[in-house]
Amino acid sequence: MPITSEAAAIPGTMTAVIAEVSGEPDVLTSVQRDTPVPAEGEVLIAVAAAGINRPDIMQRSGALPAPAGVSDILGLEVSGRIVACGKGVDPALSGSAVMALVKAGGYATHVCARADHCLPVPKGISLVEAAALPEGLFTIWHNLFDRGRLRSGEVLLIEGGSSGIGTLALQLATAVGASVIATAGGPEKCARLAAMGVCAIDYREPGCDERILAETKGRGVDVVLDILGGEAVNRHLAVMAPGGRHVGLSFMTGATASIDLGLVMRKGLWLTSSTLRPKTDAEKAGIARDIATHLMPHLGKSSVRPVISSVLPLDEAADAHRLLEGGENFGKIVLLMPDVA
Repeated sequence: MPITSEAAAIPGTMTAVIAEVSGEPDVLTSVQRDTPVPAEGEVLIAVAAAGINRPDIMQRSGALPAPAGVSDILGLEVSGRIVACGKGVDPALSGSAVMALVKAGGYATHVCARADHCLPVPKGISLVEAAALPEGLFTIWHNLFDRGRLRSGEVLLIEGGSSGIGTLALQLATAVGASVIATAGGPEKCARLAAMGVCAIDYREPGCDERILAETKGRGVDVVLDILGGEAVNRHLAVMAPGGRHVGLSFMTGATASIDLGLVMRKGLWLTSSTLRPKTDAEKAGIARDIATHLMPHLGKSSVRPVISSVLPLDEAADAHRLLEGGENFGKIVLLMPDVA
C-alpha cells in the first residue's frame, strides 16, 4: 500500500455497525474493528456517508444471509474519499471523492472497494447525496436500461415510485425521453411524485389498473419496474403493451406467482429479473463502465439527483432501518459517519 499523506493518517481501528444476531432493528450494534487494508485492485475509502437498502434489512432479519466470505458489517453503498490504494491501482486516485458499490462493510468509517466499482462524485452532488446513488445506479442501469431496454418515447411503470430506486429511476427515465407512471401509497407521496413531472397513481385507491390503461390510451406500458412480485405480476401483464418488458427487482408481496402464459404469448411479453450481489467483480465493473458512459452525464449537470428522505448518524442505524421498514420515507435514507457528523 503506497505511503501517502492520507495513508499516514489512517487509524488502526474503525467504528462499524453489525447485527450480532438475526432479528429486529435493535440487534444492530456498534463495534470497533481493525481498519481494513486494500488488496490488489482495491482502494480504501474514508467513508462520509452510507446508503440504507432493503437487502441490509433482509440480512439483518435473517431473511437473506450475506454471501459466504464477505464481512458481517452491513452496507452496500458508500461515498467518501480514497485514502489508500492497493497494488495495481493508480496511487494518483488517493484523495479523490468517490461513490462506490461494495459487497459489504458500508456501515463503517472505512471500507475497501474495488477501484473499478467506484465512480467519481458528480459536480454539484454532495457526499451525502452521493452515498444514495451507487446501488440505485447499478440496479437501474442493469435492469431498466440494459435488460429492460427502455428507450425514448416509451412508457415506464414504476411500482414503488417514492422509494430511493423509484425516485432516481423516474428522473433518469424522463431524462432519456421516456414517459413515467409511478405508483405510491397515499395522496402526499403522489403529490410529490406529480411535482417531479410524472403521472402518479395511488395504489391504495380502486381502479389503479384502469387508470394506467387510460393514461396510455389503452395501449399499455412498455416497461414495468416491479418491486412487488407475487400476484401483482399478473396485474402488470394485463396493463403491458405488446412486446412489453417486465423487470422484477424484488418480491415484497411474494416470491412466487401463477403466470398467465397465454397472455404472455399473445402479447409477446418478456419477463426478466436480476440482482446485483451475486454478480462477479467483472460483471459489476462492466456495469460501472456503462453507468459512466450513459447515466453519469445526467447527474449534477441537470435536474437528476438523488432524493434524500432522512440523514441519521451511524449510531442511529437501528432507527434508519425502522424508517425504511415503516415505508414512510420518500427517497433514500442515509447514514452519516461520526467524523462527518
